[in-house]
Amino acid sequence: MIKSLVYIFPAYIANAVPVIFGGGSALDFGKVFKDGKPIFGSHKTFKGFFGGLIIGTLVGIGESYLFNGYSPLSGFMLSLGALVGDLAGAFIKRRLGFTPGSPMPVIDQIDFVLGALFFSLFLNPPSPAMAFVITILTIPIHMFTNFLAYLIHAKERPW
Repeated sequence: MIKSLVYIFPAYIANAVPVIFGGGSALDFGKVFKDGKPIFGSHKTFKGFFGGLIIGTLVGIGESYLFNGYSPLSGFMLSLGALVGDLAGAFIKRRLGFTPGSPMPVIDQIDFVLGALFFSLFLNPPSPAMAFVITILTIPIHMFTNFLAYLIHAKERPW
């Protein structure tokens, strides 16, 4: 279990950092999709995306020094996958009529980790058992960390 959490940690960090570094220009430039709804929404910003990518990658580089066999590129791929997965979740939510910041159970908790796991297939894929453990553990971890972020006023809502 610990090995699984160490493996996915750069993705967790990349997903969390936009709460701190977010704001500014939206990644979709406020444009709408062909259905007339925002592509991603105002909460997906350049600062958040690139802040998450940089910090998540740095965490991965740090892990490469601490853990034998962990590639420095793994942190980049996991972070990029997490952020792209989160964008995919936002895209789906907008298509279904959910407003930015509104909760969508399950998608909100695992979109980023599924993206990270998918991107990891190109470099250093986890075992199926490890991927399963990561996916299952991510749901309560994500809910708990979001609630903590809400308590310290880093987020407006506890989800």
